[in-house]
Amino acid sequence: MPDTIPDDQVVPRGRPAALLVLIVVVGLEFLAMAAVTVFLLVELLTTPAASIASAVALLVLAVVATLWLGAMLVGLRRGRAWVRSGIVVWQVLQGALAIGAFQGVFRVPAVGWALLIPALLAITLVLSKSVTAVLARRD
Repeated sequence: MPDTIPDDQVVPRGRPAALLVLIVVVGLEFLAMAAVTVFLLVELLTTPAASIASAVALLVLAVVATLWLGAMLVGLRRGRAWVRSGIVVWQVLQGALAIGAFQGVFRVPAVGWALLIPALLAITLVLSKSVTAVLARRD
């Protein structure tokens, strides 16, 4: 079957630097979320909770978030188009948590910056031209 794509529309097969940085950012977010999940599990098993139901629900949400980030990381490494929306949603949620960390009685600006900077970086990278070109390919 002949190739019908003009040469000027062919996307290079190599991974652009922006995609590699995005993989690193999402990978670090995945590792951080996995660490939070393990911490919550240890806390649930070793410390008496004020509400067992709330502690279990929080743990379940942390497990789901960890699995979600893991799926996004695998999809990114494989160059799947569906990861773009999932990554944007996660970064928006992470940005909302960062804004919450900057406000209120229990504000911790260092946590806010630690959440906001990777979120902004990941959104910028996932919407960049080079990453979009790689992830938009339909194989």
